[in-house]
Amino acid sequence: MQVTETLNDGLKRGYEIIVTAAELDAKVNEKLVEAQPEIEMKGFRKGKVPMALLKKQFGQRLLGEAMQEAVDGAMSEHFEQTGDRPALQPAVEMVDGENWKEGDDVKVTMTYEALPEIPEPDLGKIKLERMVVKPDDAAVTEALESLAENVQDFESRKKGSKAKDGDQVVIDFVGKVDGEAFEGGAAEDYPLVLGSGSFIPGFEEQLVGVKTGEEKNVEVTFPEDYGAENLKGKAAVFECTVKDVKAPKAAEIDDELAKKYGAEDLDALKAQISERLEAEYAGAARAVIKRALLDKLDDAVKFDLPPSLVEAEAKQIAHQLWHEENPEVHDHNHGEVEPTDEHNRLAERRVRLGLLLAEIGRKNEIEVTDAEMTQAIMNQARQYPGQERQFFEFIQQNQQMQQQLRAPIFEDKVVDHVLEQTEVAEKEVSKDDLQKAIEALDEE
Repeated sequence: MQVTETLNDGLKRGYEIIVTAAELDAKVNEKLVEAQPEIEMKGFRKGKVPMALLKKQFGQRLLGEAMQEAVDGAMSEHFEQTGDRPALQPAVEMVDGENWKEGDDVKVTMTYEALPEIPEPDLGKIKLERMVVKPDDAAVTEALESLAENVQDFESRKKGSKAKDGDQVVIDFVGKVDGEAFEGGAAEDYPLVLGSGSFIPGFEEQLVGVKTGEEKNVEVTFPEDYGAENLKGKAAVFECTVKDVKAPKAAEIDDELAKKYGAEDLDALKAQISERLEAEYAGAARAVIKRALLDKLDDAVKFDLPPSLVEAEAKQIAHQLWHEENPEVHDHNHGEVEPTDEHNRLAERRVRLGLLLAEIGRKNEIEVTDAEMTQAIMNQARQYPGQERQFFEFIQQNQQMQQQLRAPIFEDKVVDHVLEQTEVAEKEVSKDDLQKAIEALDEE
């Protein structure tokens, strides 16, 4: 077997691999010898079929396997000897292609872009600032008020008051199509919150402005995709009697509210809210310091980038941004989206940082554990209630989806490792300052 370098330009590499006919024949014979003891053939005892007959019967079939194994073996040996790590799967082509015939040497070309040598940054010289926000009484009170609104009650408005959007109207109603009442179209003392969208489109809007004791005919048309076949697309009139108009009223902020949210009393609920807010602030602060760290690393380390990785990343960025600007297009049946200079610059940054973090993770033996992957899959599966098991099995059989889940976990673990090596000073700031820092990230 012979491997000859044909290209060495920057990170681009090219090689010609030659597997001689004799080497290929020897590999086929090796496979036949390995399989011979288990082969049965009419007229021969098991394991006693002559090699010449086996080769005539199975040689052609094993030739392709032997060829693939020989080339794969040559590639593995090459990467082991050179230390090269291809940026993407190497492109391998058979020189003679369809013109090759048994008895000829096999010539294959292999081209790839090698991953560059990545310099190790001096993490001890990196200085960062971590924003710290302490939940104050105002933030806790604001959260409590929001919780109270979520369990709001309703109280009757003054007599003669008109119903507003968000009010609850208590109604009796009878629905009719062509003057005939239909099954399931009537109710008494029904509490309907105006603006909730729980009734047929157009129904609730017509009750805005009604008063207690008023009778009103609400005219609507059932949607074409309505569940009841006999009502699809039909015009209907609902004869409504308004029995009460109620205004929303937030729950009292007291121990009873706390119990509705599973806390022992109001003080316990406040403590839970404080812990949650502290965790939210810490998560936001981490996003800020992570961006600052990546900026520092991007400035500190420079190296050649594989053009194919940058090109692929730029195309992905351009495609993603195009869809964000054209949200009405949900498929990929659109013209080619050409990356701009800005897309290319962003792609270079992402590829550089991605390779750097991967190298730091590799050198420090940072890995994503099975438990971490299982937790990530379970978190994703919760988005599909009732189909968690099917989703879990789908992920297990899909390597690409597994990688999509593994990548951010790995990146966060490497970032945590790097932050431990840098000089980080804590700075107490207000919630507004932290919010401004987060908004600045979104604008970049």
